[in-house]
Amino acid sequence: MSSLPVSRRQALVAAVALLALLAVAGRTLAGAGASAPVAQTGLVPEPAEAAPRIVVHVTGAVARPGLYRLKEGSRVADAVARAGGATEKADTAAVNLAAPLADGIQVLMPSRVAGGAGAAAAAGGRGAGGAGSGVPISLSSATIAELDTLPGVGPVTAQKIVDHRAAHGAFSSVDDLDAIPGIGPARLGQLRGLVTP
Repeated sequence: MSSLPVSRRQALVAAVALLALLAVAGRTLAGAGASAPVAQTGLVPEPAEAAPRIVVHVTGAVARPGLYRLKEGSRVADAVARAGGATEKADTAAVNLAAPLADGIQVLMPSRVAGGAGAAAAAGGRGAGGAGSGVPISLSSATIAELDTLPGVGPVTAQKIVDHRAAHGAFSSVDDLDAIPGIGPARLGQLRGLVTP
């Protein structure tokens, strides 16, 4: 009869040892499963969609003239900043820094001319100048005020030109003016030589 309590005791000790072993093994397996990077290494992060880009040519009185790739919806000020900013000689008042950019246009930062007069004529190309200055106005970057100096183009037609540029991008030819309401063949003939795409 004395052998029976010993075997119960042995059975009880064996059962407790087995439970302890199972508890340790369970914790080890649970910890290994939680920290195992096997499931995560198979995941490949999806690349974020790149924002649409435009390319503009920044030239004139800027620190680093050249071609720059900017986000769609950028302004002239963003292009000038990417080009290292305006130099001390720049005439920033002659440029509409808030104007939206279109793909393929040239942004010309004009230089100030001694005495202030003639700054527009020195700008050559970005629309600075206008009627009588001998410098053609760039349809792709001129402001409404600059376009308004053209013969037969008032503020309303100048706004239509800017709106057309914003909707369709830079002008590729002077003939594109034919798409502007109020500019017919006769007016287009007057503007040839006074404007550039």
